[in-house]
Amino acid sequence: MLGSLSDLDLRLIRVFLAIVDAGGISTAQGILNVGQSTISTQLATLETRLGFRLCERGRSGFRLTAKGERFTELARHLVGAVEDFSVQARNMDRRLVGTLRIGIIGHTPFSENIRISQAIARFRQRDEAVRLDIRVCSPGEQEERLLSGTLDIAMGYFWHRIPSLQFTPLFIERQIAYCGRGHPLFFHVGQVSQAEAWEYDWGWRTYPLPQSLFSDSPKSITATADNMEALAMLVLSGHHLAFLPQHFARSYEEQGLIASLNPQVLRYDVTFHAVSRQRQNLGDIPKAFLDDLASVHLSSVAEGLVSTETEKI
Repeated sequence: MLGSLSDLDLRLIRVFLAIVDAGGISTAQGILNVGQSTISTQLATLETRLGFRLCERGRSGFRLTAKGERFTELARHLVGAVEDFSVQARNMDRRLVGTLRIGIIGHTPFSENIRISQAIARFRQRDEAVRLDIRVCSPGEQEERLLSGTLDIAMGYFWHRIPSLQFTPLFIERQIAYCGRGHPLFFHVGQVSQAEAWEYDWGWRTYPLPQSLFSDSPKSITATADNMEALAMLVLSGHHLAFLPQHFARSYEEQGLIASLNPQVLRYDVTFHAVSRQRQNLGDIPKAFLDDLASVHLSSVAEGLVSTETEKI
């Protein structure tokens, strides 16, 4: 059984994680830039040091054992901690040192992604040595990670208002109901009433929509999904109706693959927030990034007002 940790152990653990990420020993050769026999020997050495088998490998393919799966989690935490320590030790003289863990959802509007990039650029101008860890995950997963402390900041649509979290509005996203080209309503779009749309099969979100959005709901929800790509597939099938972000659906609409049912009636707006723990419980790094994010959004609002006034003149 592994006792005290040595440099060799750390190197073997990194090799093991590379094998896991590659999905097998043969595919890890390109990542590690060593031969398959060398990798096999290193893996066997680690297993001997640990005293248990980490994975099954052979003709049946690569598969982690139960202990291997648990060890993988522990190994990732260890390697991450070592990297954080190295960064902080090298940059003790910097004002901000550590890791900033940010969660975002996929397919946010391009203009909003630009603002996040601008906030990162502003943050990088600070006296800092911070490693950014950015994850794309669903709103439910973001919320769980915030509460467990594995995310510092999340950006997305959140339907709960948990008192221990701080919610800062960022932008509003419009959701519109669409049907695919093969759907019976496709050639009647623009005039479809809510009552008529509710009679057909729908793909629906796995998380709640804003309260009091509609007085009732579709009679037949035959599919659910927690991301835009999955809902778009349902719509493109021609068998399901679904709400999609207007900016996300635009390219499909321009190709004639989908059409909005009635954007004046079958639509709703959701506010996206930057969410973190309450400010008094935040470290200096998340505080600084939130300040930069707020500055970018305030600047964009000011530019919009100036543009509007210029057009009036």
